[in-house]
Amino acid sequence: MSKPITITKIRTILTSPEKIPLVIVKIETSEPGLYGLGCATFTQRYLAVATAIDEYLTPFLIGRDVSQIEDIWQTCMTSAYWRNGPITNNAVSGIDMALWDIKGKVAGMPVYDLLGGKTREAAAVYRHADGKSLTEVEDNVRNYMEQGLLYIRCQMGGYGGRIDQIKSPEGALPGAYFDPHGYARNTVKLFEHMRNTVGHDIELLHDVHERLAPIEAIRLSKNLEPYRLFFLEDALAPEQVDWFAIMRNQSSTPVAMGELFTHPQEWLPLIQNRLIDFIRCHISTIGGITPAKKLAHLCEAFSVRTAWHGPGDVSPIGHAANLHIDVSSANFGVQEWWGPSDKIQEVFPGTPILKGGYVYPNDKPGLGIDIDEKLAAQFPCDNKDAVKDMWTTARTPDGGAWRP
Repeated sequence: MSKPITITKIRTILTSPEKIPLVIVKIETSEPGLYGLGCATFTQRYLAVATAIDEYLTPFLIGRDVSQIEDIWQTCMTSAYWRNGPITNNAVSGIDMALWDIKGKVAGMPVYDLLGGKTREAAAVYRHADGKSLTEVEDNVRNYMEQGLLYIRCQMGGYGGRIDQIKSPEGALPGAYFDPHGYARNTVKLFEHMRNTVGHDIELLHDVHERLAPIEAIRLSKNLEPYRLFFLEDALAPEQVDWFAIMRNQSSTPVAMGELFTHPQEWLPLIQNRLIDFIRCHISTIGGITPAKKLAHLCEAFSVRTAWHGPGDVSPIGHAANLHIDVSSANFGVQEWWGPSDKIQEVFPGTPILKGGYVYPNDKPGLGIDIDEKLAAQFPCDNKDAVKDMWTTARTPDGGAWRP
């Protein structure tokens, strides 16, 4: 019987090529030259995740057999006793993805083959078209259409339709101010304009980003019905998911939900009761590839499709993990895509490539992606950027704090 390959070293690599802190986990093994990479990125609290990995998970895992992915995931999740929070989940995700990367390299197979093989050659993606006016959004949508995009998310003025002129009380605290009622009205106008100008041969999406009270989100969903959105994204906060039953009874606009989910009891009722059409969790924040693939299978049983979260605060390794699950899942819907810069692609060789409206995985073993550590070190993270990231400090005109 051959000697098992074991974990000999775990390191966190913190890098910020685009001024967005990324947390990368590197697991080195007893097999010379064999290592795996994972994404543990929680941009707003990245130092807490790095500490959880360096000070707690690393001593817990040194010497473990790298093939035991399921047992390692389960014991990492329960060894702290308290579980299912964004810090623990992201820390475990970094370990989990790196182990899948290693397993693929040992097998000489891409991770998608380990997950059952391809169900499609590439993943259809959507990009984000914003603008300060109807015509500016239209121009950006047309630009994406010319590039071959088949799905486009439309926003006007950012999340919540933020505007410069808001009358707030004297002494109101700083934040990302927005007018919920004005935002809801303008969003309906936006999609009326888009359908009248670019037509119905392109799939359009919209992200509420929890910027509305539940009853207003339901009203918006109803008012958007004539414009046939591919889906309405994150219309409610995780604390308000009971309202989805009312939304489903009131509107036929497809619903996507899950970006902020960290606990199975947040998504289970929505899936079991068929209250959403797309699940769009942030894979590292639910714990990595292991739980995400299980979640995809659960969704398949209830005809819910996947649309994993894919913004700039997911590392290219995390995007690669999304893609391997996408192409191996029968119930894949669409993938959010941020568009990696040349700088990102230099730091992370093997970053998946967008061609037309599709992103293609490479056929390298594992996740098919690497990191240039010397280059990554040239882009250190700055905790001030994470602490003072004002877009998460949403406020209504009277200065009250709002869930982002």
